[in-house]
Amino acid sequence: MSTDLWRFAEHLYQRPGIEAACLHLQGEGADVCLLLCAAWLEQRKVAFGPARAEQLRQLALPWQQEVVVPLRQIRQRWRTAALHDTALAALRERLKRLELDAEREQLERLAAVSCDWPEQAAEEQVMWLEALAPHLTDEDRDALQTLRTAASQISP
Repeated sequence: MSTDLWRFAEHLYQRPGIEAACLHLQGEGADVCLLLCAAWLEQRKVAFGPARAEQLRQLALPWQQEVVVPLRQIRQRWRTAALHDTALAALRERLKRLELDAEREQLERLAAVSCDWPEQAAEEQVMWLEALAPHLTDEDRDALQTLRTAASQISP
């Protein structure tokens, strides 16, 4: 079974509806990398545990706040100005690639800490996505279900 979280995330993100679901959840304060990891753990049927979920949160939070979010904020601030400034547009594209590299590093860190966790017992319910989402409105639940459904269609 593949333990390559980055490859899984790339395949998942290309599925219909996933980009919109991720952007919605990100807009609601979710760490998309953490949710992609949650979908990966569910797809691999890794045993859920509150301490494990907290370990992932504690690993992801500083990287997300100190690296990914600042890059994203700058990129988003430059969106309008870059439409009329080709040099800024080129810098914005480089910043976008840097943001993606930062997200890849976060996923690699999440994978490293969780790749050896054992599978769950058959009767246990998978709870990774709900546990790692910040809060759940009906629209958030729909987005999580979109992630879960698409992830289940990716071959391990």
